[in-house]
Amino acid sequence: MRRTIHLTLLAFAVAIFLLRTAEAAEPTAAPITCILGAFDDELTPLYRVITGPKEEVLHGIHFAVGKLKGRNVVVCRSGIGKVNAAMVTALLVQHYRPSELIFCGIAGGINPDLRPGDIVIAAKTAHHDFGNLTTEGMEVRGTKSPMTWLRNPVFLEPDARLLALAESAGKRLKLGDIETSEGKRQPRIIKGVVVTGDVFVASPAKKAELRKALGADAVEMEGAAVAQVCRDLRVPWLIVRSISDGADHNALQDVDSFTALAAQNSAHLVMDIVGQLAAQPAAKKAGK
Repeated sequence: MRRTIHLTLLAFAVAIFLLRTAEAAEPTAAPITCILGAFDDELTPLYRVITGPKEEVLHGIHFAVGKLKGRNVVVCRSGIGKVNAAMVTALLVQHYRPSELIFCGIAGGINPDLRPGDIVIAAKTAHHDFGNLTTEGMEVRGTKSPMTWLRNPVFLEPDARLLALAESAGKRLKLGDIETSEGKRQPRIIKGVVVTGDVFVASPAKKAELRKALGADAVEMEGAAVAQVCRDLRVPWLIVRSISDGADHNALQDVDSFTALAAQNSAHLVMDIVGQLAAQPAAKKAGK
């Protein structure tokens, strides 16, 4: 019996040693950046420049694993809508343990000063369709964490470091001129409010409501869901969106015309951010 106890204690000590060794080794692992887009057209500019790509498939979801600007990256299509985006984000975090996660792609313009090809870096994001719908209208509320059951704020804010890198990229990046009926124009890059809902907004009335109620600059269908998952799982995140339409009566036609331009511009900003990450010392993961 005594020998059994000694062996048990020895095995326990070895297990603790191995666990502590693994925990100590984790921060030295090469950092990896995960980049999500809702559909392939949003990610095509990134797929084209990944070096050494290989495909991995988890639960039927396809991931492109390789390097971008010397940084280890995983690029993946999430699918359209909040449920799809949340599911794939959770899978990414569980399997790849990313240092940060960036969502990029297109959006409808709510800010009247924005035009197709302009970029909004989300300084904050919110679910515009979560809350209480009453006779007075929509009362937007924050979601509750499934782990703590505490209510999240209505507006979720990205990682400050990633936001600073995005702002730096925006000041430096030179995007191609856009031909308009009034001549050429240089795309604008602003920091603003990006709101999310499970509807494609093509309504001047809804556009005005989102601007008034939430101060929205752009509207899309995935960002706040990604932000919520990353916030709860303590992964630094950032949302980058380029305008494809005006979220008005012409939106369904404009999104077909300007998706390629908007996807290219948002991807170029993300590439610059990834390049900056590659040039910096590895940051500790949240919670470490």
